[in-house]
Amino acid sequence: MCGIVGYIGSKDAVNVVFKGLEKLEYRGYDSAGIAALCENEICIRRSVGKLANLKKNLLANHIHSNTAIGHTRWATHGKPSEENAHPHTDSQNNIVIVHNGIIENYIELKNDLHKEGRLFKSETDTEVLAHLIERYYDGDLFCAVQKTLSKVRGSYALCVLCKHEPDKIICARKEVPLILGIGTGENFIASDIPALLPYTRDMVFLENGDIAQVNREKIAISDILGKEVQREKKHILWDALQAEKDGYKHFMLKEIFEQPRSVEDTFRGRIYPNEGKVYIEEIKLSAAELKKISKIYIVACGTSYHAGLTAKFWFEKFAKIPTEVEIASEFRYREPILDKNVLVLVISQSGETADTLAALRLAKENNCQTIAVCNSIGSSMSRESANTIYTHCGPEIGVASTKAFTGQLCALYILALDFAEKKGTLCESESCKYIVQLWEIPLKISAILKKSEYILKIAKELAHKKTFLFLGRHLNYSAALEGALKLKEISYLHAEGYAAGEMKHGPIALIDENMPIIAIAVKSRVYEKIISNIEEAKARGGAVIAIVNDCCKEVEEKFSKTICIPESDDIISPMLTIIPLQLLAYYISTILGCDVDQPRNLAKSVTVE
Repeated sequence: MCGIVGYIGSKDAVNVVFKGLEKLEYRGYDSAGIAALCENEICIRRSVGKLANLKKNLLANHIHSNTAIGHTRWATHGKPSEENAHPHTDSQNNIVIVHNGIIENYIELKNDLHKEGRLFKSETDTEVLAHLIERYYDGDLFCAVQKTLSKVRGSYALCVLCKHEPDKIICARKEVPLILGIGTGENFIASDIPALLPYTRDMVFLENGDIAQVNREKIAISDILGKEVQREKKHILWDALQAEKDGYKHFMLKEIFEQPRSVEDTFRGRIYPNEGKVYIEEIKLSAAELKKISKIYIVACGTSYHAGLTAKFWFEKFAKIPTEVEIASEFRYREPILDKNVLVLVISQSGETADTLAALRLAKENNCQTIAVCNSIGSSMSRESANTIYTHCGPEIGVASTKAFTGQLCALYILALDFAEKKGTLCESESCKYIVQLWEIPLKISAILKKSEYILKIAKELAHKKTFLFLGRHLNYSAALEGALKLKEISYLHAEGYAAGEMKHGPIALIDENMPIIAIAVKSRVYEKIISNIEEAKARGGAVIAIVNDCCKEVEEKFSKTICIPESDDIISPMLTIIPLQLLAYYISTILGCDVDQPRNLAKSVTVE
């Protein structure tokens, strides 16, 4: 959530920062602002709402500067308003700060500062930091920030400017991501990679407790005690064009259509159908270590949680390891049984999800084996986990996750096969069969995407409905949950994902002619069961739109509409059944005129609890 961009160099700093904030719009925000050093003064422009409002402000009140910091805010303390928008200053307007995260003891600190006679202009926790830095400032901004951070509890990524030291930006991080971009005669700061790609691909990922001094020529990183530390410079291979719409109306649609490539990129070099082998160099768990694993906990949030629900079947079927799937925000509060024979597998597109990171740290405290599945190289999760398997999906800009979900499924499927191979729980012919199934997925996804115009027609018939029921069984129960989530996220319509066999235990009371039922009825071991469940729904007047296989056209008359998809082994079918559900949600949202890429109240990365 929120976005930070900073620049120091010879370019128009305000322009660089503003364009960087545009690249981070997908993170979600309700206000924005920029602060720049201009003729030994701090100039600030802030606006509520979209960046277009800030742009108007900047055009009317131009700032020329070579040093600036900017921020997009998603409200945590204080309503969205210009007063609460970042950047925030100290009482003398000498120091200015932008901040992501939450200062947990800000009330206590604010009360102390009030006693000193300091006046506050906002309701935010961030303004406390500006006043604390002012309290400790004696000519050395770095030391003032260092002393301030020793007094605070909570999470932060921050950038600080001082008009008395115009040749530097001080930045720091704890629990919240912050990246330094390395240039020639210029340097950059941002919350996420896309903001920096137009200018540099050489980046340094700050770690917890790091404080950095950034000037035009160099960066210097220390820990909170002032001891110098070295951080590896990484070269990012993403093409900047990957973060652009490339002719699509919305990022979400572009990312839906990128899934054949992103799935293939995730399995390329890791599976070999001719050999029936899986190779994952990143995973260092040996066969002997795997055989000692008594249980797997998969821990995640939202869409990643749904990927975990699917993967549970794979780890139990292929590797024969008991697996539980946990919502990250609940996991650490119920005192789970953890020890060295437990594997905790965390899933997060960004690698920065606060609750999932907390679960990972709890696992490490209890000496568990750990694996992270994420899409962001250099993220906190990838650095802190003992093992990381990356999904090679490229940047996902749309808030509603699409290609990250199928990328996660792909990575988890390969991982389960890898475990099975090491444990000897699948014979070579079985392993080869399941690898071939994955190898064929990109072509099958492409075939489904060719039906997008037909799915649009169905969406037009459904867009006026107010509530939806998504039904699935076995592995496709999680696909039903994910399909319902997609519709809720971007259309603001009520949608419920349900296990079809449980329909008689409550949801059947809701069914009438006004509730569309989206049913996943592809060939599987429970095919006849879900057809029976659908018949029960039809008997109550429900209009059923079914996802079926091309080979199942004999049951088309049972449904109001069908969306036919290629046949696959049911063990891997969620990677296909989710595609028409993503498209259906997208088209309903666009018909209703909703903000597809930046739905209200949502942020791409939830980096606070």
